[in-house]
Amino acid sequence: MHTNADQIEAEAQTEPAAMTFSDLGLSQPVLKALKDIGYETPSAIQAATIPTLLGGRDVVGMAQTGTGKTAAFALPIIDRLDLSQKTPQALVLAPTRELALQVCEAFEKYAGHLKDVHVLPVYGGQGYGVQLSALRRGVHIVVGTPGRIIDHLEKGTLDLSGLQYLVLDEADEMLKMGFAEDVETILAETPDTKQVALFSATMPATIRRMSQQYLHDPEEITVKSKTQTSANISQRYLITAWQQKMDALTRILEVENFDGMIVFGRTRSITEEIAEKLRARGYSAAAINGDIAQPQREKTVNQLKSGKLDILVATDVAARGLDVERVSHVVNYDIPTDAESYVHRIGRTGRAGRSGDAISFVTPRERGLVKMIERATRQELTEIPLPSVDEVNVTRLSRFDDRITAALGEAERIEAFRDIVAHYVRNHDVPEADVAAALAVVAQGDTPLLLEADPEPAPRRERTERTDRGDRPAFGDRPERGERRTPREGFATYRINVGKRQRVEPRQIVGALANEGGLRRDDFGAIKIMPDFSLVELPANLPAGALDRLADTRISGQLIELRPDSGRPQRRKDATGGSYRDNRGYGDRSESRGSYRDSGSRGSYGDDRPARKPRHKRSDG
Repeated sequence: MHTNADQIEAEAQTEPAAMTFSDLGLSQPVLKALKDIGYETPSAIQAATIPTLLGGRDVVGMAQTGTGKTAAFALPIIDRLDLSQKTPQALVLAPTRELALQVCEAFEKYAGHLKDVHVLPVYGGQGYGVQLSALRRGVHIVVGTPGRIIDHLEKGTLDLSGLQYLVLDEADEMLKMGFAEDVETILAETPDTKQVALFSATMPATIRRMSQQYLHDPEEITVKSKTQTSANISQRYLITAWQQKMDALTRILEVENFDGMIVFGRTRSITEEIAEKLRARGYSAAAINGDIAQPQREKTVNQLKSGKLDILVATDVAARGLDVERVSHVVNYDIPTDAESYVHRIGRTGRAGRSGDAISFVTPRERGLVKMIERATRQELTEIPLPSVDEVNVTRLSRFDDRITAALGEAERIEAFRDIVAHYVRNHDVPEADVAAALAVVAQGDTPLLLEADPEPAPRRERTERTDRGDRPAFGDRPERGERRTPREGFATYRINVGKRQRVEPRQIVGALANEGGLRRDDFGAIKIMPDFSLVELPANLPAGALDRLADTRISGQLIELRPDSGRPQRRKDATGGSYRDNRGYGDRSESRGSYRDSGSRGSYGDDRPARKPRHKRSDG
């Protein structure tokens, strides 16, 4: 591996200001796609990596998440595809299904002006049928997690003999999650002539050894992250269900003292929907996105600058280069999936030394994106609760007081209305305070001044003697040997077919079930690990969909076969004289996969969760 003279230090601060993507040697179809997306100048890692990969040389990239590394490897691959070849030409390995899907979507956007480029995400939790049929039809690019790629290689359903490009994305994360052996197995199954790009935020000894063994004369490219956010921007987030986002936004608008605001949505259609609903609630709002013509965009932005418009709802592309001094707040209605977009968005406020506020809406399943942004920006986001009805009402009353105070300053108009009120009091024998209240009703109209209080939460049931024996146990806490613990209220005990013999740990169980079943940390109770199986407390009303998604889940290479626990402890040996199997009336299922690697070598988090069917050539929203 080259160092010193051959090593490139790609500093964000020193990247050439005039450089464009056309300077990097990319073809016209790729450049047209980048123009459609709104990309103008390459990031530091893109400027350093794209020409190197186009030149055919292997690359080791030291780059944090959010520096633009996906485009750094995806654009050269798209540029050099042979569309007549039906077996996979490029394989990208990613540690999690979420990252695999993001990379797939990026490939599809960059291939927007190429005909019939087929990109396939491959990860566990999704049925094999979708993946097998796509592979039979022909796929140019495969993006997958190591575990499912290994499965396809073992089954003979993935042909890597024609592979020309291999990318290891976030290699250090793959090692942390126990995929080192899987990655090396996959590397050994690929042609020696392939070009390899390895990206990692850190360079531990294992990755250094791997790069020396499997890469040929690589160029090492180090990128210092430019995903730093301004210190004068307050960064907050609140957890809300997707269906409650509009109500959350309305309450934020009620309690925040903002001047101008930009609300970011992920797609064109959602920006129009948000703007329409805000206008219906009495706010001055308009949307800009890729469908808005340039003259209309300029007119809308000028209205925001002049104060005729208070809220601009925009996509990332539409807001590029937007600089409006009066923007005091940015709201991420949809939190971005990469740190660079996050930094770009919140940078629309807090400009030229002014203070600003950024608030992000995060659904329960998107909590990991907050951690990713915090790691990349090295700044902590503060979680805030949804503003309460009392907070909203206090704000409304304060504003109502301000309107009264302002009206009292108009002496001539006050004098005229004083005579009118006095006339009404004399003729109708009504106290002046009642007349003032009636006038307030007239001024307010049909919209209530104050919100009704949120309904009181249902009273908690008294704890029974059985459950009142102490606090809820922490993860992995379990009763003494031989004691069967009664699940806490609302929970049931489930059985999985891995235990001490597989060297399973509570964190592996939590990671696998959470990732594949869409469960949260709060959905787990006590975990008891037995020699041949484990007992896990989960919600009693676990939806059937979650059970279906977990049907093919593996931990340490073994199917877990999640099912409710019967509570009957009888066991028998299987017919082959092997390890004990539980005899609780569920029947046995044969293990379809051999033990090609040690137990515990494959981390279960992130490899495999169910998801939507792959969509190709998706346009940017």
